[in-house]
Amino acid sequence: MLPSVDELGTPKQPRNQQSLRSESSNSLASTRAILGQPRLQRTKPIIWCAAILCLIFSLVLIFFGIAILILYLAMKPRNPTFDIPNASLNVVYFDSPQYLNGEFTLLANFSNPNRRIGVRFESLNIELFYSDRLVSSQRVKPFTQRPRENSLQSVNLISSLVFLPQDVGVKLQRQVENNRINYNARGTFKVRFNIGLIHLSYWLHTICQIEMTSPPTGILLARQCITNRSR
Repeated sequence: MLPSVDELGTPKQPRNQQSLRSESSNSLASTRAILGQPRLQRTKPIIWCAAILCLIFSLVLIFFGIAILILYLAMKPRNPTFDIPNASLNVVYFDSPQYLNGEFTLLANFSNPNRRIGVRFESLNIELFYSDRLVSSQRVKPFTQRPRENSLQSVNLISSLVFLPQDVGVKLQRQVENNRINYNARGTFKVRFNIGLIHLSYWLHTICQIEMTSPPTGILLARQCITNRSR
């Protein structure tokens, strides 16, 4: 009697399933083993070189920064000063009660009080005021001073048909008659220092109160100058 189809196929099926299950379990175990043990990668030499260069550059910057700070503190730069040791008032007259004409000459003294630092004066402008009214202005050419040096600059200030309110004009005429005329001179200039690698610049403003005698031989009687640094 021949065996049936069911009897022939039944013993082989469990063996195939067991082999497939064992192979899948082995592959899964190997995959987990690979994922659980990451590979170690070596850092490339170019990255090490870049890191070392960045470190050296940072150290150099820190060194120069400390050296410049020590140099700056050792030098202790001081503000230059502006003064008017002499002045002359040559002309003051009115074409009409409200239009002023005049000629005023002052001797400006620029001083560098620093012992080791030179200074350069730039954008110099000197203005003459009467009773807070601008009557004349003059620019001065830039120049450089060595340490402990003084520079004298003659500045000629001319007023031509400058409008003044009537009360201010009357006040000026009375001061001329009394032989005592009060002016304000204001100087504005930019200074530059070179301290090693440091390039320092800032603005200075000077206000001078001036008392003169009357023209044509007006001379300087008194003055007081104050110099301030812009913030």
